[in-house]
Amino acid sequence: MGQKKLQRFAEIETFPNVLIYPENMKGRWKEHFKNDHPLTLELACGKGDYTLGLARMFPDRNFMGVDLKGNRIWKGAKSALDEGLQNVAFLRTQIDKLDNYFNPGEVAEIWITFPDPFLRNSKAKKRLTHPKFLGIYQKVLIPGATVNLKTDSPELYEFTKEVVSVVNCPLLEDIPDVYAQPAIEPILDIKTFYERMHLADGRTIRFLKFTLPGEPIDWKKIRLSTDEKETGGGD
Repeated sequence: MGQKKLQRFAEIETFPNVLIYPENMKGRWKEHFKNDHPLTLELACGKGDYTLGLARMFPDRNFMGVDLKGNRIWKGAKSALDEGLQNVAFLRTQIDKLDNYFNPGEVAEIWITFPDPFLRNSKAKKRLTHPKFLGIYQKVLIPGATVNLKTDSPELYEFTKEVVSVVNCPLLEDIPDVYAQPAIEPILDIKTFYERMHLADGRTIRFLKFTLPGEPIDWKKIRLSTDEKETGGGD
């Protein structure tokens, strides 16, 4: 590991807005933020560009970036401290462990911005919109809360649409080309580091917004087209 990464790992341990595998935090996030404002998570937040953009836009809400990569979290956490953003925090942990850190109904909204699409069908269960993950989100979100996906990947976009249909998630918004709209919502005009790169490469940015069903999601009983292709031995 390079010296710069080691330095950043050491620094984030001193940042008051970064929690690294914290213990006994379930039900205590209001204490951390010192208010009872709604809490939005950005999953696989990377440098936290969307977390910061949302926090600036909605000062009466709390925002938390979640990622395993401490080196990436450092950038967003440092920016939040430099700007004096009191409604921003970062959680370093695995996303499939979310229910270890939040009580049911403790999260008001989830954003997933430009996650790894894991294009091989054998890796489909790692996609953050796979039913396996939706079942985890269901354990921490308030009923009726929204899940938002912003991606440059047509494969992840179509996969998520299939999941939404199969799992019976109410689909609230489906925008196949965000920047082709005559008027772009400010919340969708927040651009991450990677999004700027994708746009420079001429890629299309897609957006889906949906809620989760009322009944618990048993992902092991759900069959998707990727499962069939994997069983058939093809990608």
